[in-house]
Amino acid sequence: MAAGVAARVARLRVTLFGSLAWTGKGHATDKAVVLGLAGELPDTVDPGRAESLVADISLRGRLALGGREIPFIPATDITFDRETPAPRHPNTLAFEALDDTGACLAAERWCSVGGGFVVREDQPGERGAILAPVPYPFDHAVDLLRIGRETGLTIAAIVRANEFALRPEAEVIAYVDRMIAIMMAVIDRGLCGEGLLPGALKVPRRARALHERLEADTNRNDMAPHEKMDWVSLFAMAVNEENAAGGRIVTAPTNGAAGVIPAVLRYYRTMCPGASDEGMRNFIFVAAAIGGLFKTNASISGAEVGCQGEVGVAASMAAAGLAAARGCSNEQVENAAEIAMEHHLGMTCDPIGGLVQIPCIERNAFGAIKAISAASLAKRGDGSHFVSLDQVIATMRQTGADMNSKYKETSLGGLAANFIEC
Repeated sequence: MAAGVAARVARLRVTLFGSLAWTGKGHATDKAVVLGLAGELPDTVDPGRAESLVADISLRGRLALGGREIPFIPATDITFDRETPAPRHPNTLAFEALDDTGACLAAERWCSVGGGFVVREDQPGERGAILAPVPYPFDHAVDLLRIGRETGLTIAAIVRANEFALRPEAEVIAYVDRMIAIMMAVIDRGLCGEGLLPGALKVPRRARALHERLEADTNRNDMAPHEKMDWVSLFAMAVNEENAAGGRIVTAPTNGAAGVIPAVLRYYRTMCPGASDEGMRNFIFVAAAIGGLFKTNASISGAEVGCQGEVGVAASMAAAGLAAARGCSNEQVENAAEIAMEHHLGMTCDPIGGLVQIPCIERNAFGAIKAISAASLAKRGDGSHFVSLDQVIATMRQTGADMNSKYKETSLGGLAANFIEC
């Protein structure tokens, strides 16, 4: 916005459409909008201060803009429009800057396409695509396998080479290490959290009590397989309770599915012999590649394709990452990703009350367990299989297109419609 226009802005109006309107309250989208307008960023905002900042703006009805304050009342200046169709993507929001007569000075419409990617509604071309040249471009899993056969590189090495072509190697490694550290930290925070999660459901946080029971019951030197999976479930639930409480997480691939990858990564770090920092980095590089394939060729948005595009994709990413970290071949890694998604096909996104709590928190736990099972099954094989990852991605896209809209993050169907709130 030009400086002259900004000086004339007397009011801001924000409108949420589609799934953002139906589940925006439960997802705290209105709070996120206020924080964004206040100049906060997801990776730097202080989670402990966020609530008080939103409350202060709401109480005073004022928002800082360009060195001055303008009236802004979130309750009336943020509208949840459940009637107007969103033409391009079901997660659409519009911003309007108005002058003191109510005339529109500037307006923009944006789409939240999943995974933290936000693009203009009228933006042409691939959503969030990186157009800079890389040594090993790929759009499909078959490309990764071909490049691996031609060069002898692992999938992790292919992704590393591409990333290092875009930015300095030290910067890439530091960024990956920071993501890993945040993932591990959010598990630790979630294990300590107590009380009720925000929202009308009054869901109690369970991770801390479950952690205490596991610590008391588990012999770490002689854990039965089901006890290991109990720990994995705990790790995933800890992350998603933090997400539901507004804590800092890594969006991988989405907020609602953010517990799967950290849980499986923690499983690798603490329960897999020979685990290393390099193995954890390879896990992330490979998981990112698999997530990119889904985003490019299908969707990672529950509002577009249901929860198969969130927890399903997360499980596929985690399975591939774990297989790579454990030294599997490229073919085994691709097989692990395929197995994990194949058994999430058709999963609906039906959060009760629009809150990312039921069934989302437990659903992440089971997604993590499926990912570990898929990686283990793939490691026992030789990588050959009937259904390819590319075919499963295409099937997921088609299934999402055929899915009734009420099962795609609207809270109008599934568990959300059959749960009776007292």
